[in-house]
Amino acid sequence: MFGPDKDQKFPLPGYDRLCFLKNIVKNPNIIVGDYTYYDDFENVKNFERNVKYHFDFVNDKLHIGKFCMIASDVKFIMNGANHLSKAISSYPFAVFGNGWEKAMDGKSYPNKGDIHVGNDVWIGYNATIMAGVSIGDGAIIATNATVVKDVPPYSIVGGNPAKLIRKRFSEETIEKLLEIQWWHWSIEKITRNVTQLTSNDLDALVP
Repeated sequence: MFGPDKDQKFPLPGYDRLCFLKNIVKNPNIIVGDYTYYDDFENVKNFERNVKYHFDFVNDKLHIGKFCMIASDVKFIMNGANHLSKAISSYPFAVFGNGWEKAMDGKSYPNKGDIHVGNDVWIGYNATIMAGVSIGDGAIIATNATVVKDVPPYSIVGGNPAKLIRKRFSEETIEKLLEIQWWHWSIEKITRNVTQLTSNDLDALVP
């Protein structure tokens, strides 16, 4: 056996509130890597409902890497939520027409870019990730955190707005982990190393 089938919707027998996320999402602008799971208290379909303001005409994307762990009620706020902040008024006049149609002629709403979540990222319950944020490989996002800026690899952040709590490892170890990128190994090699991957001994990894 070389791990669970990455193409299963529900990898835990008899439990349909944890899914391998890539097999559930339908929106082509949500791109998810293998083995990333989402666990929901009610229904895994809530994931896409919690990707907020994700309008087709904006065409922004949510990228999530491999082997991520995403808890219930995590929210991603996409660029469709943005209003003007440097104009006299933030009100979206043009949306309502009736003589207001041209309010945005020659202008555009702010777009902070795609959201990128790296590999082996753990996002805790009810965290919120804002548009344009990149979360590095191996990062941990604490429960109820609101992430408004990029998170470095292997960092633990929490709070509103989220701030660095600590790094998970020394800079030397982080460099080695980013070099080996175990999430890109074959599933056979990962399976040979599952005991080592759950330890803190890099030197014990099996070729």
